[in-house]
Amino acid sequence: MGSDINVTLGNWSEWFMLLAAMTYMVVFVAFVWDMASHSKTLGLNEQAREKRRTEAEANSRQLVGAGAAASSVAHVAAGSSGAVSRGADDALAAEFRTSAENSTKGVGEFEALNYKRGSRRPAARVAVTLMVIAFALHVFAVVSRGVAADRVPWANMYEFCSTGAMVVAGVYLVTLIFKDLRFVGPMVSGLVLIMLCLATIVFRTPVSPLQPALQSYWLIIHVSIAVAASGIFTITFAMAVLQLLQARREKRLAAGETSRMGFLRAVPSSVTLENFAFRLNSVGFVFWTFTLAAGAIWADQAWGRFWGWDTKEVWTFVVWTVYAAYMHARVTRGWNGNRSAWLSIAGYMCVVFNFTVVNTLFPGLHSYSGL
Repeated sequence: MGSDINVTLGNWSEWFMLLAAMTYMVVFVAFVWDMASHSKTLGLNEQAREKRRTEAEANSRQLVGAGAAASSVAHVAAGSSGAVSRGADDALAAEFRTSAENSTKGVGEFEALNYKRGSRRPAARVAVTLMVIAFALHVFAVVSRGVAADRVPWANMYEFCSTGAMVVAGVYLVTLIFKDLRFVGPMVSGLVLIMLCLATIVFRTPVSPLQPALQSYWLIIHVSIAVAASGIFTITFAMAVLQLLQARREKRLAAGETSRMGFLRAVPSSVTLENFAFRLNSVGFVFWTFTLAAGAIWADQAWGRFWGWDTKEVWTFVVWTVYAAYMHARVTRGWNGNRSAWLSIAGYMCVVFNFTVVNTLFPGLHSYSGL
């Protein structure tokens, strides 16, 4: 009877995982639609401000040519009219400004997500709502997988990838309560969707019992922290990519050139992105440090040594080294801007290599892919 229930839960887990993936796909489309429409609105707003500024300058030149007395009177009227115009402009800008344009926040700070202000962005509201639904479906799929297997659901690549995707979505939604990160929604939902596609198509593994080496409470401690660190690194990877794109756009605009990446109007400045990504990477680095230390303790209990230069152990240390270099270079060597973004991206590429290539192609004591 218990076996039949486990099989049923395993099947339900796979169906709900597919349903969550399809919902994340709709979330991705909604976020992209919101970015496109919001960027267009910001562009029109910028054009309107520029047009008013040009007209004001032209009127000022005409008034100066008309004479000192007329100019004095006209300037008083223009000042009153300009105040009204600026008031209307500020009211409109308050609706559509990005976090980087909020003068009340310090560098690196984001506004809290305000749904009253977001009411003019229906696509964003739909995207966030659907992401909450997708996350709930995702949680049910992961939990039912664990109940069906009668253990924690991260013992092979399928489970690690699907649980990691759930952590990415969860961290993003929690952060969204305190900070307005809707601008990174397309990349986060897209990465979650890719991870679920890899899990369900490439790494699909039936429910199975644990291997003897994994039957330890350290599986819960070591792997859960590794999943959390990977989830944080996924979000900072998305922010690093946006930072590089935004820095390139800012450089072109500063040179008086136009930029084709109009969607970046809805994204904070590159400095703001860099500062917030650094904070998240600091948390992820602490988690990965604990992962490395816990893995060494588990290895001592399982195989009687803390370190054996196994391929998985080496690449876990490589990931730690790259992010340690990122932290050190940015804090003590002044590696800001694009260099810090590239270091963050390099660290995430090492995480991906460690999870995919090392787990599937390199034999070793950590060959638990389940494939």
